[in-house]
Amino acid sequence: MAVLVTGVAGFIGSHVARVLIDRGEEVIGIDNLNDYYDPQLKRDRLAWIGLDRFDFRQMDLSDRSGMEVLFKEPSLRQVVHLAAQAGVRYSLENPHAYADSNLIGFLNVLEGCRSARIEHLVYASSSSVYGANARMPFSEQDAVDHPLSLYAASKKANELMAHSYSHLYRLPCTGLRFFTVYGPWGRPDMALFRFTRAIMAGEPITVYHHGHHRRDFTYIDDVVTGIIKVLDQPAYADTAWDPMQPDPAKSSAPWRIYNIGNTQPVLLLDYIRCIEQATGKEAILDLQPMQPGDVPDTYADCSQLKQDFGYLPSTHVTEGVKRFVQWFLDYYRI
Repeated sequence: MAVLVTGVAGFIGSHVARVLIDRGEEVIGIDNLNDYYDPQLKRDRLAWIGLDRFDFRQMDLSDRSGMEVLFKEPSLRQVVHLAAQAGVRYSLENPHAYADSNLIGFLNVLEGCRSARIEHLVYASSSSVYGANARMPFSEQDAVDHPLSLYAASKKANELMAHSYSHLYRLPCTGLRFFTVYGPWGRPDMALFRFTRAIMAGEPITVYHHGHHRRDFTYIDDVVTGIIKVLDQPAYADTAWDPMQPDPAKSSAPWRIYNIGNTQPVLLLDYIRCIEQATGKEAILDLQPMQPGDVPDTYADCSQLKQDFGYLPSTHVTEGVKRFVQWFLDYYRI
């Protein structure tokens, strides 16, 4: 039985593929290796996984005919869909990239899963879907109807699209709302990577909302453990689901939504202090107002994840940042 990992050269995808391979799974991985950030980092992630250990194919989710061929693989039984156009701020600059990847690409994945009768589709959503909701912690039972960016709207759309396929074709689908994932092999556009690079170079770092954001930073290994636990237990229909009082995270179809977060929000200024401690260097702060599309705080309620899978992320941010900084120094030979 093979597992398809989309976005396999990405931050989370490479970690997931490596864990699946290490436990003996046959993995097919796809990625378009685009230039949203340095493609060399993506190629190095593939080398870190071991290209001789899995079936890698360079292709784009929006390639409808290519995706149709991919899903004809007879051994394919599970899908971990992590490929997407990421980034809240970039969605203000290049919105069409989000339609191509996150909407058309996701539709191609759903159609492939339907035609191949996939046993379980696990896909990446985002804490960004909570949008204008200010009630903390964010719960899967909260309404997510007021996104603040096109990126967030595309992730909300993914959840709705998955539900329709789950209802129509009984396709087991589980969406995972990730909360600010960080760690070794992370994305260069994310705060930890940008801040560490600037601090090491003695350059100022731009800090929005004057550093008063709070983020539920979640370490990569914890996220991957959650993904694997969810993958191993396909979503099922909730026979007690009440259409008169509908639970937004469950369904009469085999469809589920879960938060995966560290449940310990950290002030951005404190996060920067962790980087300073790990690098031994002081940050030069360029404090700026909040950016359009950003939410002030994120805070995950992961009680449903704990109840259904007996699991909660636990890596403390000080330790997680330390591990990232060590990787960064090693990777760039600093």
